[in-house]
Amino acid sequence: MTRRDEWQRAFDAAPRRAGDFTTMSGVPVDPVYGPDGGEFPGLYPYTRGPYASMYRSKLWTMRMFAGFGTAVDTNRRFHELLAAGGDGLSTAFDLPTLMGRDSDDPLALGEVGKCGVAVDTLADVEDLYRGIDLGAVTTSMTINGPAAVVFAMFVVNAERNGVGRARLGGTLQNDILKEYQAQKEFIFPPRPSLRLVRDTMTFCAAEMPRWHPVSVSGYHIREAGSTAAQELAFTLANGFAYVELGRAAGLDVDAFAPRLSFFFNAHVDFFEEIAKYRAARRIWARWMKERYGARDERSLRLRFHTQTAGVSLTAQQPEVNLVRTAIEALAGVLGGTQSLHTNAMDETLALPTEKAARLALRTQQVIAHETRVANVADPLGGSHYVEALTDEMERRAEELFSHVEHLGDGSMLEGAIRGVEEGWYQAEIAESAYELERKLNRGEHVVVGVNAFFEGNDEPPPPILRIGPEVEDEQRRRLGKVRRDRDAAAVEHALARVRGDAADPEVNLMPALLDAVAVYATLGEVVGALADVFGRWTEDPRI
Repeated sequence: MTRRDEWQRAFDAAPRRAGDFTTMSGVPVDPVYGPDGGEFPGLYPYTRGPYASMYRSKLWTMRMFAGFGTAVDTNRRFHELLAAGGDGLSTAFDLPTLMGRDSDDPLALGEVGKCGVAVDTLADVEDLYRGIDLGAVTTSMTINGPAAVVFAMFVVNAERNGVGRARLGGTLQNDILKEYQAQKEFIFPPRPSLRLVRDTMTFCAAEMPRWHPVSVSGYHIREAGSTAAQELAFTLANGFAYVELGRAAGLDVDAFAPRLSFFFNAHVDFFEEIAKYRAARRIWARWMKERYGARDERSLRLRFHTQTAGVSLTAQQPEVNLVRTAIEALAGVLGGTQSLHTNAMDETLALPTEKAARLALRTQQVIAHETRVANVADPLGGSHYVEALTDEMERRAEELFSHVEHLGDGSMLEGAIRGVEEGWYQAEIAESAYELERKLNRGEHVVVGVNAFFEGNDEPPPPILRIGPEVEDEQRRRLGKVRRDRDAAAVEHALARVRGDAADPEVNLMPALLDAVAVYATLGEVVGALADVFGRWTEDPRI
């Protein structure tokens, strides 16, 4: 059987979505192009896509990121996005929530509800997803340090609304390694933080077959200033570390690897981004098969979410951001993404307005339904340029893998931890960010409106969404009411159990976290109980 025959069999067995698979002139279009002996989508090593039929079966999920103010405010935006044609939710949390602090914590002052939604207790999660069928809509949560606690709130709320754990579909970012490397929203030291990741992985492997417990994120590594090659390498190296973490916990690789997902940036270097995605699939498949002994094809298929580059957006001439986002989104689609978020044009100024968020969604819909690029899998496969870039991306990634492996004396997990503790990742990303800034200042890298083409910079900015101090006042009031109405003795008992289970590294913490949030222990209280055992992490500055 030839490779084409093998692909054809898989393609014929896949469902087909409704659509006109021709050009606008009526020319019939094949689902894939290439020589019989070449690579095909849906076949190892999946360079050309994880599924044989790709978008002919199902378009990517248009998962729009949203979150601001109180849970009631964000719930309203969720319903607006779903009504506009979005088919997945992605939740942004405010900075206090991301850092595991309650809205009435002194360190939360001035930040409540500003860059995402404030979540202090189960009551907020109840309001956040009110009126949404969590068994029918997949949900992503972009949170890491306190991810296990917020995840527990999500599970308890779903169950109280009649949606059992086995029916819940979605993704918990829960990628703590990249927090130390790039985003800096860590709470505990690396090793106990990885224990929380381990506990969510084993919990989901046992009870939540539709849930992705870790979304290995290169997005924030790229936003911090890495190159595309570094984003690729550091992300996959972190993925390998989580594979080794799961195996160390006694899990068979095929019991959890199919539920690992990835999250990549889509930047403006169009062809480099496409090559990055193609190389990522090839590398992941080869390492999973040859190094980790995965046998299930689902373990070999790298599936990923894409978000257009926030760092590429400019405050100058913000309407131009619509163009940047469209180009970046197209790169994600041509690279074979499974879901996509398109940034709004005003996000560099503030949280997106309803109109700007709708235009961002419309960008995806135009690509999906008007351009017809979804008719063919990997349409740039075979391009001399794209294939050469794919090979070079793979080569550069392997160089960086070798260094991580060396740091860990042969272990990618230990190498990731030591790389964080020694500041190696942080230094590599900082150097790349500095070099790009030098090119910008020298005019070698042109950004419209920033260092060239200034006409229009003096025009007034568009209206923006403002989160006033009344939002913080309202959230504090909500939190105060929960504290007054709950069973204080039950909360203290639950927090004592959290501390006790945290002290035993062999105990899975998820049951204790579920019990604690169910009695309305606050996020800050649960995180504080864990910190009593784990301690808190302070990064040594590296220059």
